[in-house]
Amino acid sequence: MVDIRQTPMGGRVNDFLNVVDDIYRGDPNYVRPLDLELKERLNPKKNPFFDHGEGAIFCAYRNRQCVGRVTAQIDRVHLDRFNDATGFFGFLDTIDDEEVARELLGRAESWLRGKGMKHARGPFSLNINEETGCLVEGFDTPPYLMMPHHRAYQGGLIEKAGYAKTKDFFAWKYKVGEPNARVKKAHAEIAAMPEVTSREISLKNIASDVELFVDIYKDAWSDNWGFLPITQRELAKMAADFRLLLMPEITRIVSIDGEPAAVAVALPNLNELIGDLDGKLFPSGLPKLLWRLKVRGPTTARLIVLGIRKKWRHNRKYAGVSAFMYAEMNEGGRKIGIREGELGWTLEDNGRVNAGIQLMGAKKYKTYRVYEKPLTNGAPST
Repeated sequence: MVDIRQTPMGGRVNDFLNVVDDIYRGDPNYVRPLDLELKERLNPKKNPFFDHGEGAIFCAYRNRQCVGRVTAQIDRVHLDRFNDATGFFGFLDTIDDEEVARELLGRAESWLRGKGMKHARGPFSLNINEETGCLVEGFDTPPYLMMPHHRAYQGGLIEKAGYAKTKDFFAWKYKVGEPNARVKKAHAEIAAMPEVTSREISLKNIASDVELFVDIYKDAWSDNWGFLPITQRELAKMAADFRLLLMPEITRIVSIDGEPAAVAVALPNLNELIGDLDGKLFPSGLPKLLWRLKVRGPTTARLIVLGIRKKWRHNRKYAGVSAFMYAEMNEGGRKIGIREGELGWTLEDNGRVNAGIQLMGAKKYKTYRVYEKPLTNGAPST
């Protein structure tokens, strides 16, 4: 028998955090997220997501032992934008047991149904702007910053609970080194244009540069599947978070005729630095992390976004801007000791972007899947 217990967002989450130790025991590629960071993300008093969202936490128990977890959440920004009565589930991790996964997802669905939702989609934690999808290919390497990792059985358990694939997302592995001839040619052509200028994101002006980044992102990505804009409070938190991690050498803002036209931002791969901390910053984790980040330095980074405003993206004259930014960041990363990176995620059906990434020499090495299920009538859960 499986016992499902509900916890409010911001409540006691020790079992929710610690259950991963049993689920991923023996998996050399799992990286436990920092407890402090997860607690803040699940706390309505500290995470601006809850200005427009709400949710609940569920843990599964068998013989008094926690054997799985999931969250259920709704996002009013998503509902206002798509008007599709779709809620989300996220943070799904379970032992390899159909009953545990089915009961957990069933409680999440009941909670969503009680909020008037007609579809459940996920995993998202907490929405598409955070970790997205269940890993279905690429279990043999650790996840990068803000990318999930799952046991190979997890996707199958989701499907057995009545869910079907709605979209796949790709992650790409990139080796820092000498760009190929086509990229060099595109870089040279863009660099020679007098109206084109580029610079790194400025740590001194981080708030305004992050606002610029979000403005370009909103224009460039607004037609993508599931796109959600970022609120002003989320923007402020992003600027504060970026200040701690940002390495300007692996960022780029491109302007055309003085107008900001494109942006690319990579962040050091925090997961490379915290793998042995078991989610704990105290008492010794924080000094280790700071030394590794600021003194030893990371060797991997993740490109979290690359976007070009539509007015420039569809101008053939500037078709090489993305390759230009890749080449600039490749050189910046090489100078600070970055040897490898992850590009993504990207949508499976975004052929133009995926072709451009392959042009850079990157190879697809992970696939994440988002699932969906219609919600039938049933007794709602509070």
